[in-house]
Amino acid sequence: MAKSVQYDEDSIKSLDWREHIRLRPGMYIGKLGDGSAQDDGIYVLVKEILDNSIDEHMMGYGRTIDIKISEHKVEVRDYGRGIPLGKVIDCVSKINTGGKYDSGAFQKSVGLNGVGTKAVNALSESFRVQSYRDGQTKVAEFQKGMLVQDKAVEKSSDRNGTKIVFSPDPTVFKNYHFIPEYLENQIWNYAFLNAGLTINYNGKKFFSERGLWDLLDRKVDEESQRYPIIHLKGNDIEVALTHSNQYGEEYYSFVNGQFTTQGGTHLAAFREAIVKAIREFYKKDYDASDIRQSIVAAIAVRVQEPVFESQTKTKLGSQSIGPDGPTLRTFVNDFIKTELDNYLHKNPSAADALLKRILQSERERKEISGIKKLANERAKKANLHNKKLRDCRIHYDDPKADMELKNETMLFITEGDSASGSITKSRNVQTQAVFSLRGKPLNCYSMTKKVVYENEEFNLLQHALNIEDGIENLRYRKIVIATDADVDGMHIRLLIMTYFLQFFPDLVKNGHLYILDTPLFRVRNKKETIYCYSDEERQRAIHKLGSKPEITRFKGLGEISPDEFGTFIGEDIRLEPIILRKDTKIADLLSFYMGKNTPDRQNFIIGNLKIEKDIVHEDPEEKVADKEPQESEAA
Repeated sequence: MAKSVQYDEDSIKSLDWREHIRLRPGMYIGKLGDGSAQDDGIYVLVKEILDNSIDEHMMGYGRTIDIKISEHKVEVRDYGRGIPLGKVIDCVSKINTGGKYDSGAFQKSVGLNGVGTKAVNALSESFRVQSYRDGQTKVAEFQKGMLVQDKAVEKSSDRNGTKIVFSPDPTVFKNYHFIPEYLENQIWNYAFLNAGLTINYNGKKFFSERGLWDLLDRKVDEESQRYPIIHLKGNDIEVALTHSNQYGEEYYSFVNGQFTTQGGTHLAAFREAIVKAIREFYKKDYDASDIRQSIVAAIAVRVQEPVFESQTKTKLGSQSIGPDGPTLRTFVNDFIKTELDNYLHKNPSAADALLKRILQSERERKEISGIKKLANERAKKANLHNKKLRDCRIHYDDPKADMELKNETMLFITEGDSASGSITKSRNVQTQAVFSLRGKPLNCYSMTKKVVYENEEFNLLQHALNIEDGIENLRYRKIVIATDADVDGMHIRLLIMTYFLQFFPDLVKNGHLYILDTPLFRVRNKKETIYCYSDEERQRAIHKLGSKPEITRFKGLGEISPDEFGTFIGEDIRLEPIILRKDTKIADLLSFYMGKNTPDRQNFIIGNLKIEKDIVHEDPEEKVADKEPQESEAA
């Protein structure tokens, strides 16, 4: 018989606001992470503070925001109205306290539930808020949400506004680091959505005059635009779109200045409206996939009292633009139908270029239709989920799954039975899946999408990811390339990256592709084991352990036991994201890695391997091979 559990008055516990946030941080900021993903918690903390400053700007107060971010400290200073001095402490430490509940003070703002700043406070090692208002200033300081200093109001000659300085708590965000590209993308989005606002970040000025037009111009270089960017603006809606030469669909959607990375009702309405408007303009019932193939677009809407599917506001759930307004579907459809139709009539050259892109997509789709059918049948016969794929139980596209767990889902792409076997045995079966490659993948540079269906490995991989018809049904939040740290491993890595960049660039641009960083060395004595990811870490470990520790050099993933692998892919997993910078052109990137420039590519690979030099054999049991190349960070 099961042991009975006592359940009485003593079993009922009440937590204060900071205890609840620290106990269940995922409810407030989504996943924690270490900063390797653009939606990790440390970036959400920055966003929550910036949202308040942006809301001030939207209400007409303050045209400048100053941001300084160092390795472990964030400082945000706006020039809005400043928090009322008598409520400074309440606004950052009392749940359900804030100006957003007064619809007269804030309309169509991002933060509506009075939680964001409090979550930042509770999850910060140190948090300082200072309000400047009408010649006076008030300062309060906190540690992990606990008030430690409440300074009296003093006179001040500074401009009105609010200044917040915080350091994320390293006991919550373990081994965290800010990636500059993620911060810059985040700040650029604020600039694009608030034309005329100046954001100064670490000495660099972020400013946009043309809003979403500037966003698309930054995302798609002019050579790749099939026609000039179409920019449409109306009351509470702004749209920019073009078509490019790449595969896939690429969207950037926003609600009240919030980047909804997972879309929502407004994006669904926009994708539907584009198809409907284009069919009516050309008076032909084109396939929806042909119309949207290669589209790059951005949409921003303003909604009263928006409803999001989680506290992190990544997906809009609202059905209408306000209590008395039309549905979002009707609102977006009517706007696109009128404005896009007018634009195409006034710009026949753009209309011709758009039609050519649609017809090209139609031809390509028909060319592979027969092959696609056979490939789908082969995928079923290959018994994908038993042989090639060791699946996990929770998936990123499952609407019923817990958001925090969905964000942890990942697929490891490995080569070889020993490596895939080790990862399979040590993985978290809830959120981690394994796809095993057979040999080196095909170099698909400059090939058409036809090869994805003709090549069994590529076909099965796209089925495993569920991206055949776009990434909106992607089954895993992270796609992790896990190859050996040698020349062959790097070549396989480049071949896999080429596959994604060539045929699914939107998957890379949306931050789903990563490289698994595994240790090069194990340094241990009888009491402690330290895993080292560089020669510098190895030297520090030797110094720490002293007395001739045993040093083992890992030459391949297959040499790492399942028990040890559990350490590397568990809570302390190290992932290197594949980031495409603004000045990165995919065509040029692929040409360098996979084109006819073998000497240059060979020099690059060799130059990016870690060469162990002059390693001192401090113990006869040491198992290090001298001067054997090991691969460095992702290309």
